[in-house]
Amino acid sequence: MLDALVEAVTRYTDAQSGTSPYPTAIDGFIVMRTNQQKPPSHIIHKPALCLVVQGAKWTAFGDRRYHYRAGQALMVNVEMPASGQVSEASPDKPYLGIVIQLDLGILREVWEGLDTPLPVSDATGPGVFVTDFDGPLADCALRAVRLLDRPQAIPVLYPTIMREICYWLLSGPHGAEVARMTLAQNHTQRVINAIHMLRARYTDAIRVDELAAVAQLSPSAFHRHFKALTSMTPLQYQKRLRLLEARRLMVSGAVNVEDAAFQVGYESPSQFSREYARMFGAPPRRDTEALRRLEGSRAA
Repeated sequence: MLDALVEAVTRYTDAQSGTSPYPTAIDGFIVMRTNQQKPPSHIIHKPALCLVVQGAKWTAFGDRRYHYRAGQALMVNVEMPASGQVSEASPDKPYLGIVIQLDLGILREVWEGLDTPLPVSDATGPGVFVTDFDGPLADCALRAVRLLDRPQAIPVLYPTIMREICYWLLSGPHGAEVARMTLAQNHTQRVINAIHMLRARYTDAIRVDELAAVAQLSPSAFHRHFKALTSMTPLQYQKRLRLLEARRLMVSGAVNVEDAAFQVGYESPSQFSREYARMFGAPPRRDTEALRRLEGSRAA
């Protein structure tokens, strides 16, 4: 099955213009290919199943790093800032990957339709795990890639494939984790509600007490559950959101360093520059100029 998936993804990417990642006619379905290792990238990861079809990659959330390779997938259950890097790729054997953003509405419908309810613990654990994908999940991915050649069939057939993906995730070895993270009304779900608030108001000076109230937890318990789920403190999570947005604004040319700092909630441009360099490895101006040159070379 994996060989067939390698063939299908290779054929699809061979036909594409531009550079990876390749958005597709399926909303939330992204195909990736690269012939070489690249510097680490920084993104805000949405809930998704990230398959490595060929090669290997690592992704880090806070102080926790996950390595996964061909035949494995990273399951992300919570929207979080992340960094990642392709660690195995070559012109002869390029890295191939697929990102499938999950439809939480379909996931909930499938969960509610299971004959045997999943045991859902109230304990809070990491919002990410690595799992093997084979058999039915690999078959779903293969049919989705092949469906890209028939865009007129996507609206009719892809929702069925998504239902299958949700079913196999929930009925697989990590089913209880998927249910606990994305569906159950427990500590984890209430912390996720607080994360949504922090995401929406990341430029504001939000106190932990406010977030804890949303999660219906004491500040100390909230801090503990938040760190267990994201591998970050609320302050670290907010800081990474701010720096990622500032980087996006500066790379687009919309603002200078000082304006970017103020727009994302910093009161001190010098503090912003220090924290930016610590996260991205270079001061804001040098980093964004390098990114613009890289984007220009890709477009050429």
